[in-house]
Amino acid sequence: MMLPGLCDAVRNVAPSRPAVFLDKDGTLVEDVPYNVDPALLRYTPHALEGLQLMASHGYALVVVSNQSGLARGYFDRAALARLQAALEAQLAGAGVHLDGFYVCPHAPSHDPRRPSCLCRKPAPGLLRQAARALRIDLSRSWMIGDILNDVEAGRRAGCRTVLLDVGHETEWLRSPLRTPHHVTGDLLEAARLIVQEDRPAPTHAAPVLGAAAHPA
Repeated sequence: MMLPGLCDAVRNVAPSRPAVFLDKDGTLVEDVPYNVDPALLRYTPHALEGLQLMASHGYALVVVSNQSGLARGYFDRAALARLQAALEAQLAGAGVHLDGFYVCPHAPSHDPRRPSCLCRKPAPGLLRQAARALRIDLSRSWMIGDILNDVEAGRRAGCRTVLLDVGHETEWLRSPLRTPHHVTGDLLEAARLIVQEDRPAPTHAAPVLGAAAHPA
């Protein structure tokens, strides 16, 4: 029997895991503006296969989403919670566990020099919040999104990034923080790339030097 204090110590030194952070609208599900109706949830092409592949390789799957409809009064938290529950249930039916669902409820600031909050992407707040709560190693993690704000949020959090180039980015305001590590066409392609890049390099046994020869 392990003592409570020792249990806490073991948890505190337990290795953190890598995650894949996913934008919701336009990346995981089709972008229906300000939608909270579960009946309108439609996955982007090959999204489920991509999630299944990443989950099978041990990545935590975490949604990080700007939801300014809350601040604008288009829907309330109860409606968003119903959508989240429906999304998690649908994914569970496909054998995919969603480890986290983090949203920024704030409206965007009209003054780019004075952001409205620390959590609205391209700020990295949602990713850092999830990392603290879920013991995620950001340096081993990825951010996938369909616009460069997602890329910037991932880079600012210390993650590698994948942009889904599906026509949703329209401004293309480039900078080092807004340059994706990779560009793909859908979530399955992104998942294959991530798994391949993180696959351990093969190891080869070193030859034994100076071994004495033995007669046959």
